[in-house]
Amino acid sequence: MDKSRNRILVVDDEEDVLETLEELLDDFIVDTAASFQGAVQCLKANTYDAAVLDIMGVKGYDLLEATRQLGIPTLMLTAHALTPGSMKKSLKMGADAYVPKEKIVDIPVYIEDLLDAGRQKRNAGNNWFARLTPFFAKLFGKEWQETDKEFWEAFDRKNKP
Repeated sequence: MDKSRNRILVVDDEEDVLETLEELLDDFIVDTAASFQGAVQCLKANTYDAAVLDIMGVKGYDLLEATRQLGIPTLMLTAHALTPGSMKKSLKMGADAYVPKEKIVDIPVYIEDLLDAGRQKRNAGNNWFARLTPFFAKLFGKEWQETDKEFWEAFDRKNKP
């Protein structure tokens, strides 16, 4: 697949994160924004195949609403909002993936998953979640999904391959 045709919007208020993501996603056309307003301007001016949004500092949930309305597959990338509650909120709002910044080096893999899922008209949730389940269990504890078992069982059913 020719990735160079895919345009990705990356939004984060940390310049070093934007630079890292530009380097990691060098096979794609990458537009970056360091603020909510900058991201809105990008969304108005361009068409995107995927978006990577920080949650804190750039009104990430508001941007998620905008990308969902535009039909853009969206990956939430976070360090400060790395909680089961933030993950659930992101997924309920329509995020296609929720990735901790500690796993930033793997972003190209997650973006490819989103793009492949879109081309195949399937949900991308299973791939990123399966890859990150051990990380989440270590971070949140083995039984972390038990506090909202119904939501996570529904998520598993929806995202079965």
